[in-house]
Amino acid sequence: MTPFGARLREIRQRQGLSQQAFARQLGVSSAYVSALEHGRRGRPSFAFVQGVIHTLGVIWDEADELVRLAELSAPRVVIDTAGLDPAATLLANRLAREIASLDGGAIAELDAVLEESQRRGRAGG
Repeated sequence: MTPFGARLREIRQRQGLSQQAFARQLGVSSAYVSALEHGRRGRPSFAFVQGVIHTLGVIWDEADELVRLAELSAPRVVIDTAGLDPAATLLANRLAREIASLDGGAIAELDAVLEESQRRGRAGG
C-alpha cells in the first residue's frame, strides 16, 4: 500500500463511501480505486488527485497532504546514485535489499533521520 492509497482509503471510509460509489463519482472504475488503495497502481496524476480532493470535499491541510502523498507514492522506486559517493550506492542497495524486513519502528527511525537532515539543510547547516 502506498501513503496516498492508505490516506485515500481512510478519508473515503470516514465519509462512508464505498469504493464503487467513490469511483462512480470520480468517473473511474472501482478496480482502479482498489488498485490505488492497495498500491498496485503507480503515482496518480495531478488531475486525478484534484478530482479526489473535489469529490471528497477536503480542503486546506488535508488537500495539501493528498497532493504531497501522491507525489511520494510511486510503488516502484529507482534510486540513481551515479556520480555520488560509493557509500550512497551502498546505502541505496542495502535499503533495497532490506526494506521488506524492516518493522514500522525502524522505518520511522530512518524517516526521522532523513527529516532531520533535510531540516538542517534548510536551516543552512
